Amino acid sequence: MYKSGRHFLQIPGPSNVPDRVLRAMDFPTMDHRGPDFADIGKKALEGMKSIFKTEQDVVIFPSSGTGAWEAALVNTLSAGDRVLMYETGHFATLWQALAKRLGLQPEFIPSDWRSGADPEKIEAYLRADKNHEIKAVCVVHNETSTGSVTQVKEVRDAIDSAGHPALLMVDSISGLASIDFQFDAWGVDVAVSGSQKGLMLPPGLSFNAISAKARAASAKATLPKSYWAWDEMKGPNEKGYFPYTPATNLLYGLNVAIDMLHEEGLDAVFARHARHGEATRQAVRTWGLDILCSDPRHYSNVLTTVVMPTGSSADAFRKTTLDNFDMSLGSGLSKVADRVFRIGHLGHFNDLMLMATLSGVEMGLKLASVPHNRGGAQAAMDYLTNSERPTEAIAAAQ
Repeated sequence: MYKSGRHFLQIPGPSNVPDRVLRAMDFPTMDHRGPDFADIGKKALEGMKSIFKTEQDVVIFPSSGTGAWEAALVNTLSAGDRVLMYETGHFATLWQALAKRLGLQPEFIPSDWRSGADPEKIEAYLRADKNHEIKAVCVVHNETSTGSVTQVKEVRDAIDSAGHPALLMVDSISGLASIDFQFDAWGVDVAVSGSQKGLMLPPGLSFNAISAKARAASAKATLPKSYWAWDEMKGPNEKGYFPYTPATNLLYGLNVAIDMLHEEGLDAVFARHARHGEATRQAVRTWGLDILCSDPRHYSNVLTTVVMPTGSSADAFRKTTLDNFDMSLGSGLSKVADRVFRIGHLGHFNDLMLMATLSGVEMGLKLASVPHNRGGAQAAMDYLTNSERPTEAIAAAQ
């Protein structure tokens, strides 16, 4: 059945793709081994360094973020290596399962899925590893299933405080380019990301940022790799090329997306996300519903995960909202299936898009007979009209 107007894609990724990026991807595919392609490749590789905030190497794979998870592990580790991971949610659990399938020995610190990783627990675990058998600590920066953020710098400090040589690997698939990420300053060894979240692209590109320490580990790692091998990338990348056919048109779009992020300014991007995150949380509180993340220090500005009242089905509510308002909201995953829904407020997004989203949620709650208080959308609107816009705040500070 025909539906008038635009579809509202308010899941926490894939996010909305700007017209400017779509138009860039419309250009004819070029010879990826020809002389003109080098400029495209070099711009993308250098541009991603600026987004990761690193002077070190970044590699780009034609894959989903899952591929970059695997690349991070197989390039640095050997069969049987112990890896410390933290159960912040569904995606941390999937990364742990992938590590196990590769022949590693992941050791999972359990949690209730309501916060980011606890640095104190990580430090205690590493102090108990007297022989330094744990080779890597893996955490998820922004856990997309729960709306919780791990304080990455605190995890690095915990590793250092324990005097442990383990590599620090961070999944920032949904965090990068939406909330601050500082690869060099935070002492990250391998970072993982993907194109379909804050980078405002369709799915299909993934990234590893790589420290010198991780490069050194890769020289000794014995897990099998070919497609994901960093050393195969290095020579061609230095000239702007790739060892196999890259996702050429996605690279066109990536370069434009990087330009857009810098035109707005990364600080302004992060402040915009923070503003929309707080407006959404104010709406949820006014509705009388719970936010899954229970620690305000770990609130995500990428998405908000909302807990349904007892007896109400999140999936039935999402279906009602989709059928009536043509808006997609994120589902609850694994442990929280049908118990939560997720509101994405990331990437190419502004105040009016947020207000339309929250109005649709509030109308959907009413039509689905979900117990709630009225006025959540109004509370968000009041916050947005009374709070300083990011560009104004940054201009005033300069």
